[in-house]
Amino acid sequence: MRIVKIAGVVLLTYVATVVAFESFIGFFQPRPTSTIVISTTDEAGSSQDRVVSLLHSGVHLYVAANHWPRSWYKRARANPQVQVTIDGEKKPYLAVPVTGAEHDSVESEHGHSIGFRILTGFPPRYFLRLDPR
Repeated sequence: MRIVKIAGVVLLTYVATVVAFESFIGFFQPRPTSTIVISTTDEAGSSQDRVVSLLHSGVHLYVAANHWPRSWYKRARANPQVQVTIDGEKKPYLAVPVTGAEHDSVESEHGHSIGFRILTGFPPRYFLRLDPR
């Protein structure tokens, strides 16, 4: 019985750590040099901005949904016409979902460390290719 209690405390502590880390990222929106701002629009036409990391693979630009909170990704899937601000310049792009071999290629080129995956609670990772409009 004692082992079950200890396991429960460890699990709850881990979940609290993941929630705290994800909340910190969402609230403070850190902006290292490899980030961009993606503007997505919901069904009502309301635009929301999110700071995301820009990934380069070959001649294409990609963004990844790396965390459990991913409302920006869902909005981009529902309305793929997005605005992207890179180096202060805002341009229109088409957000194209990436699957299959292209997904595997981008994932292998831009994989995450086990430490990052532990801190984020092992969320599934999805990519969008940004095609200029």
